[in-house]
Amino acid sequence: MSLVLASICPHPPIIIPTIGKENVTSAKKTIGAMEKMEREFRKSNPETVIVISPHGSLYPDAFSINFSESYVGHFHQFGDFVTNLKFQPDLEFLCRLKEKLEQKMPVVLVEDENLDHGSLVPLYYLTKNVVPKIVPIGYSLLDYETHLEFGRLIKEEISASKKRIAVIASGDLSHRLTPEAPAGYAPRAGIFDKRLVNFLKEKNIKGILEMDKDLIEEAGECGLRSFLILLGILEKINCQPKAYSYEAPFGVGYLVMNFQL
Repeated sequence: MSLVLASICPHPPIIIPTIGKENVTSAKKTIGAMEKMEREFRKSNPETVIVISPHGSLYPDAFSINFSESYVGHFHQFGDFVTNLKFQPDLEFLCRLKEKLEQKMPVVLVEDENLDHGSLVPLYYLTKNVVPKIVPIGYSLLDYETHLEFGRLIKEEISASKKRIAVIASGDLSHRLTPEAPAGYAPRAGIFDKRLVNFLKEKNIKGILEMDKDLIEEAGECGLRSFLILLGILEKINCQPKAYSYEAPFGVGYLVMNFQL
């Protein structure tokens, strides 16, 4: 197995210092956890990182794979004209993954050199000292079991590779935890976050699949499908989920979790 790191990371632009400024202190648990994850990332020294983001090209009935000769990232839409990131694709792995997935899954190939903030925020923290090649992937709106199967297929290609590969499942939990939350307040949003975090700690896939669909809808999450792809990759792999932090300083649930291999 060539998998060297597997993690869940949030993607709030406000934790980028040049964006959040004085507000970053409100998310100090998340920032501290991301700094800890960076140390693990550096230690694992991946050659390639698969980034699963909710905010790339989203298709209701197909997954997306972003092929580009290079990738760039900035936060201009959030008022940051200073931060600029650059990455190279792992074209060999991308081509092999494409061939594997197209045989069994609906997949759309996109070519966009501009990375979305769902990819960029985790990469900003994790690649400060190690800059691997990347494989950007977007989930679909297909059912949850299909996302698990998508992850299982990715695992086959990871297993066949001789490279050191990391996986980042980017996503936030409920966006409706407080009256000040960007998506408004939902009374049961906190219940969703608590249950999902506990299921992830237990690697309880069955529990996640059986969660109340109305509760999920009410929570207004964006990370669940990313997490299910990651769980498909990790299925039958001996790992220990370790939650580095969970907090919701702005009414959105931020989870940082390392599935220690």
